[in-house]
Amino acid sequence: MPSTATLGWEQSADACHPTVADHLPNEVVTCLTNARFLHLATCTNNVPHVSLMNYTYLPSHPFPQSTTTQLPSGPTIIMTSNPSSKKTLNLLQNPNVSILVHDWVSSRPPNSMSGSDRERSPSGGPRSSLAAMLMQMNSTAVSSNSITMNGEAVVLEAGSEEEKWCKEQHVANNTFEDGDSTGLGRGSVDGTGDSGKGAYIEGENVRVVVVNIKGGRISDWKGNVSDWALRGSGESVQNSVGVNGT
Repeated sequence: MPSTATLGWEQSADACHPTVADHLPNEVVTCLTNARFLHLATCTNNVPHVSLMNYTYLPSHPFPQSTTTQLPSGPTIIMTSNPSSKKTLNLLQNPNVSILVHDWVSSRPPNSMSGSDRERSPSGGPRSSLAAMLMQMNSTAVSSNSITMNGEAVVLEAGSEEEKWCKEQHVANNTFEDGDSTGLGRGSVDGTGDSGKGAYIEGENVRVVVVNIKGGRISDWKGNVSDWALRGSGESVQNSVGVNGT
């Protein structure tokens, strides 16, 4: 590691500016509300697995808390998964998960090795000045925070009221207007215009997965780090660092 850290790097092996609160930090809510996808990490037998997921963030749900409900209290993340997928099998064996969500633009800008006209599409030819300007605007409009979270996942019982309700919320949250289905917004990544909604969300046999958020870490582009945990989640701030990190 270099002797002199750049920007504002913090010694982040231990908890940094830890807080325990009754609600999610504003940065986390903003990122979960606006991001298009998240990365879900599962693990069994010390073998990790990561998946890119459509998701729906819900601060609460209408189901009363009881010993029979499958939904956790507090903020929840909804996803769907193929019942025979690696991540579903992992979740059934080990419900502990890590999640990464961020507002960084994932499209790689040109660099000194590739030149300013690096090819970005199969059509061929250099990018126009307008396309370059739009790409630059899109890349600089956001990029503030990277949020890592840890939580406990539950694969909801097939056919249950909770599963039906969660799937309805998930479908509605991932149904976008035609005008917002471009690569610059929240839309298509597979060329169909639905970002895989038909196959990965509305499929007849998909299972609904909900994650009870417990705690996590916020890292900004300057290298500042802060750790947090939700009160009553059974999670300590130090434990949240053990699962996630920078």
